[in-house]
Amino acid sequence: MTIINEQEIVGNPQENESDIVLSVNGVSKKFCRHLKRSLFYGVQDITSELLGLREKNEKLRPKEFWALDNVSFQLRRGEALGLIGKNGSGKSTLLRIIAGLIKPDTGLVEVKGRVAPLIALGAGFNPILTGRENIYANMSILGLSKKEINERFDEVVDFAEIGDAIDAPVQSYSSGMAARLGFASAIHTEPDILLVDEVLAVGDMKFREKCHRKLSKLRQNQTSFILVSHSNHELSNVCESAVYLSQGKLVNSGSVFSVIEQYIKDTFVSNTTQYSQTTLKINQPQSENLNLKIISLYFKDSKGQVISSPLTGEEINFCVKCEVKEKIENVNLYIVITSESGNNIRLNISSFHDQYKLQILIPGEYEIRLELPCLVLNPGYYAMDIYVKEDSLYTHDLVDSFRFQVNGKIDLNQNLFYQPRIWTVIENKS
Repeated sequence: MTIINEQEIVGNPQENESDIVLSVNGVSKKFCRHLKRSLFYGVQDITSELLGLREKNEKLRPKEFWALDNVSFQLRRGEALGLIGKNGSGKSTLLRIIAGLIKPDTGLVEVKGRVAPLIALGAGFNPILTGRENIYANMSILGLSKKEINERFDEVVDFAEIGDAIDAPVQSYSSGMAARLGFASAIHTEPDILLVDEVLAVGDMKFREKCHRKLSKLRQNQTSFILVSHSNHELSNVCESAVYLSQGKLVNSGSVFSVIEQYIKDTFVSNTTQYSQTTLKINQPQSENLNLKIISLYFKDSKGQVISSPLTGEEINFCVKCEVKEKIENVNLYIVITSESGNNIRLNISSFHDQYKLQILIPGEYEIRLELPCLVLNPGYYAMDIYVKEDSLYTHDLVDSFRFQVNGKIDLNQNLFYQPRIWTVIENKS
């Protein structure tokens, strides 16, 4: 890894003014899944390096795998970049390489300025030392002199909110106290690049908001961020760009919205064709002898035309076509909608809880229609469970996981849902 301090850069004056603070060029890192082999390889590599015999090797040895495989991207001054991918995709490995904690096997990382890693907060503290001693040790590792730490010490303690415990051994701290102290130590180094790995949930709600305010202030001072989070909502609110990793490979990079969209499709949508069906026909087993059967499911627009995908913000009708064999006096429709993108969005709708009684159904075919004047769901992929019930307990028939796609005219990734609105400016005449 190469660390380049800005004051040491020489050459073309235009290059000195470049706003690129981080360049990751063809970085690869391999690990071994077998413990004994891993220890053997480690001793072998250290010995070779001490003797000056170790060379960059792009071949895997037995039981090894690529945690990162030829990853390249750039980070600009003041930019917030999201790092997206499933667990095990190489995100944390990449952050550790950028932070200088481990070396890549191939490739080069160039950093301009100071890097502060917010990774496993408090994990690097010595449990025997006091909080005060750990602040000095931790911040000196991050590149500050003793004079600089003295100047910022009180701010760190006040921000961490640990009070008189500052002179107690860290082993007596709760995990939350240690995390707050680690966060406070890192952000008060005033870094050029901040690496944030799923640590924005430290402390209670009030402390988290204080953390966000501090991070916002750092952004205003042109600090760059790399943020790892499994919350697409958080990434789209904080970041302008993103890098998507899968099994150590760079899949996509660019605007955060386009990268998140591809990640959702790859991760949560196994077969997109099942989301584009105009009508889902239900085939009941021959053994099922039901008084009411669900025949098909479909959407209709405001003109009554059957469509494959509803549109956010538009009127939509969800239709359940049923066949009734015997007279039924009490029918209720229950619908449960969940997001396929893993963000825990859930919507429950039922005629029973709306205290709306559907009409008495005699033998024949019916279309039970749920009219939604404005669809509030964001564009994305969803699964719907449908229950036709006698009351809140007895179920006539059900369909598990009817999948559908919601389209949108505008980008709504930064919203939890779509809110219809009308803007008006009224002149105040007095």
